[in-house]
Amino acid sequence: MSDATVLLEVRGLGRRFEPRAGGGQAMFAIRDLSFDVRDGELLTIVGPSGSGKSTLLNLIAQIDAPTEGEIRFRGEAIAGPNMRALRPGWDRQFGYVTQDDTLLPWRTLLDNVLFPLRVQGRLSAHTRERAADLMRAVGLERFERYYPHELSGGMRKRAALIRTLVYDPPVILMDEPFGALDAQTRTQLQTDLLTLWSLGRKTIVFVTHDIAEAIALGDRALVFTRAPARVQSEHRIPIARPRDVRNIYLLDGFAETYQRIRKELS
Repeated sequence: MSDATVLLEVRGLGRRFEPRAGGGQAMFAIRDLSFDVRDGELLTIVGPSGSGKSTLLNLIAQIDAPTEGEIRFRGEAIAGPNMRALRPGWDRQFGYVTQDDTLLPWRTLLDNVLFPLRVQGRLSAHTRERAADLMRAVGLERFERYYPHELSGGMRKRAALIRTLVYDPPVILMDEPFGALDAQTRTQLQTDLLTLWSLGRKTIVFVTHDIAEAIALGDRALVFTRAPARVQSEHRIPIARPRDVRNIYLLDGFAETYQRIRKELS
């Protein structure tokens, strides 16, 4: 992974929020934040609650604009304080999986998965087959005609992830997507994510507050400071792939990495 091409660069990034009417001071959620993400890397980011992790993903996805610094994608500046209008998703280069599954309740699971392709005018026999392959990979092929309210929380999360993967963005941003689930479902979804990632080796930036999850999934884990967020440390995960996340606690390298990160967050 160290020899892979740098795909995404964050350079001196800052986001200041102005005070609300009635007083107060302007506050930075992140400031002087810099790091790289390599092509095909699964980068995890862990930090205290309110440390600007979600703000960072919104800036990368161009849902919001930075006050300082810039973001570069494949060497091209795509975000900065002097850039023109926001382009959310930046021409389908960035997929975004949020904490909510955001499935459309009036559409079946299959229609939800195919919806981005339909909107983009890219629905074809080839893209339908890709969607079917992804659904088979995580055991959803028998639930294509079910509606979201008929599915478990874990199934809806799988569908939301596949809906992003199916239109093939180079980078996928994930904002604590498994945080609200029970432990057993969460472990299964972590396994499913690694299965899907191994099929296409997308570049993933995965935000979490869970140290064990950051280690189980990541090639590297960045630890953020409290707001305004900066990179406090970087940890290369010394656990070989493929990984059995169900037994991650028992694998060589887990305990030492966990203790180092926990000490920095305490």
